[in-house]
Amino acid sequence: MSTGFQQLANFIWSVADLLRGPYRPPQYERVMLPLTVLRRFDAVLALSKDAVLKRYAELRAKRIPNIDAVLNNLAKDEDGKPLGFHNHSQLDFHKLKGDPDNIGRHLADYINSFSENVRRIFERFEFEKEIEKLEESNRLYQVVAQFAEIDLHPRTVDNITMGLVFEDLIRRFNEAANETAGDHFTPREVIQLMVNLLLEPDTQVLTQAGIIVTICDPACGTGGMLAEAQNWIRAHNEQATVKVFGQDYNPRSYAVAASDLLIKGHKDGQVVLGNTLTDDPFPDQHFDYLLANPPFGVDWKAEKKIIDRWPSFRGYSGKLPRINDGALLFLLYMMSKFEDYAPGNRNKPGSRTAIVFNGSPLFTGGAGSGESEIRRWIIERDQLEAIVALPEQMFYNTGIGTFIWVVTNRKGPHRKDKIQLIDARERYTPMKRSLGDKRRYLDQAALDVVTREHGACEESQTSRVFDNADFGYRRITVLRPLRLRFQITDEARERFLNTCPELFDALQATRDEVGSEALLDWNQAWNAVQQVFKTLPDNEEGWAKGAKGTAQRKIFRECFTIVDPEAAPVIAKHHKAEPLDRAALFPGQALPADLGKEALYALLGLHADGKGRHIEYESDPALKDAENIPVNEDIISYVLREVRPYVADAWIDRTTLDEQDGGIGKIGYEINFNRVFFQYQPPRPLKVIDAELAAVEQRILELLREVTQ
Repeated sequence: MSTGFQQLANFIWSVADLLRGPYRPPQYERVMLPLTVLRRFDAVLALSKDAVLKRYAELRAKRIPNIDAVLNNLAKDEDGKPLGFHNHSQLDFHKLKGDPDNIGRHLADYINSFSENVRRIFERFEFEKEIEKLEESNRLYQVVAQFAEIDLHPRTVDNITMGLVFEDLIRRFNEAANETAGDHFTPREVIQLMVNLLLEPDTQVLTQAGIIVTICDPACGTGGMLAEAQNWIRAHNEQATVKVFGQDYNPRSYAVAASDLLIKGHKDGQVVLGNTLTDDPFPDQHFDYLLANPPFGVDWKAEKKIIDRWPSFRGYSGKLPRINDGALLFLLYMMSKFEDYAPGNRNKPGSRTAIVFNGSPLFTGGAGSGESEIRRWIIERDQLEAIVALPEQMFYNTGIGTFIWVVTNRKGPHRKDKIQLIDARERYTPMKRSLGDKRRYLDQAALDVVTREHGACEESQTSRVFDNADFGYRRITVLRPLRLRFQITDEARERFLNTCPELFDALQATRDEVGSEALLDWNQAWNAVQQVFKTLPDNEEGWAKGAKGTAQRKIFRECFTIVDPEAAPVIAKHHKAEPLDRAALFPGQALPADLGKEALYALLGLHADGKGRHIEYESDPALKDAENIPVNEDIISYVLREVRPYVADAWIDRTTLDEQDGGIGKIGYEINFNRVFFQYQPPRPLKVIDAELAAVEQRILELLREVTQ
């Protein structure tokens, strides 16, 4: 920042002192930002004001409609280039000072005399309400008079400097409103890191003469990311043409971003008000670079009805994420704006994007869920380049951990089928004064280190490089047998007869035959019970027929059995011994050569009974578990190594092998930073801890003696 820039920003900021009383500090921006924009427009248009007024009078005399295009082209900057907007009022800021009694009406008329594109911006500022409020508090004339003294003429303040001033004011206002700033303001150092990750790999291309670059932020807020990306390119190549595009759902944020665009003279760029998830203002456009910080955990219930009618979401036809977190939908939108890529083809240069997420998109949702399917779609297309974990307490309205994803359809050769994870969580510097939840920041040294780590794409303590497949897994269900102990106790007998009193005689006969001792084999006990019921005389009631009998049998088992790990497994059914087609069960998987037929049957829950048949046990719902098996490892070897040694009676639920993804379990993808960068810290020896406690006790005793003596 230059000294002149800082002085100008400080002077404009000092005008806010006039707003104390009617406004609280977080509300200053409602007045200050629109007036800064208005004063800049006023100064820029002064160069060709007389020509515009003359031409406006001529066109009005001829009653020619739609004069905006003519006057926008007539209003020019110092270099003679059309500004793309105009004002045909006889007033300017200095003339507004001449009539204090009518300042409110004249200011409103002055704003309404702008071209439609500027009027549309001020409608979103809702500045008419602020004019009324300032008039009621007798502050309007003072504020306007102060702004009239601020020299924002292009000869004094060029577009680059004005852009920096405007960005600094936005930062200050957002910091003053830190309770909501995170909704539309990303800390500057986070934006700088995103821009570095996005653009540094293309430095050689971006520094070429005559380069034209397009950049888009579909959740642009006040335009900070677009501004920082422009600054980076301008610092590396003053001759580059940068076209920026943005969209935001918040009217005031949109107005600020659109004003910033006009202030900087970006006539080829465009900022649009609208909902990114349902409204695409650039349907036929693609961009070289995209970056965004979409709202964390945004609910997309309101958009679901519209999206559900589409055959796909921006080219992605898989399952969508949960209704209460649509963050990944923003990334899908950004990827739909990628340029096509073909190596060596200038017409298909490809694209890169950087996006800020919280931790949820990394791992939320199991195999087959919308989140997992989107991760799978991105990774299997080899478009996830890197993820950087940022320190906690970096944002103004949340202290949670955040991550920058870098996604591209044109990875470098050394990154093919690779994903880099960078852990920058401990690279923070504490802030001297907290701003909302923001208590830490990344200094320039930290930004440089992370940028270099990304560029090197090498292994280190804080940088790991993985194959794409390392994050994929197959999810299968592992079952264990239900083991029931049978016993007719007085308590169980009373409970059963309260529900099924008609079976009193049958139960008594069963107790006489089976006894009241505990039996550890439900299968034998149940056979005995069935035999008793078959031998009952006709005048005694047995099991009812149909659904009622089924209910009676269920209640009988519930009342007289209890789960016992020492009991025999409960048999569910018997199967004929049919040969297994290994290739069909586990397509593409190399099974262990020494695995026998019966061992494979047992892994699938089919156990030989010695009579040429197989037994299938009933599974215990309480012992049901799931296993995530790496996609590059066969299921059987994994179960034999990781499951069977600990639970010898476990088997694979065959129904999970009959589902999607080649019949061998649902495929999922997740990225667990903690697991990747976890470093085990052994506990300190007890002797050391005891010594420390003894020292503390001794110190306490000494302090007590000082007090009592």
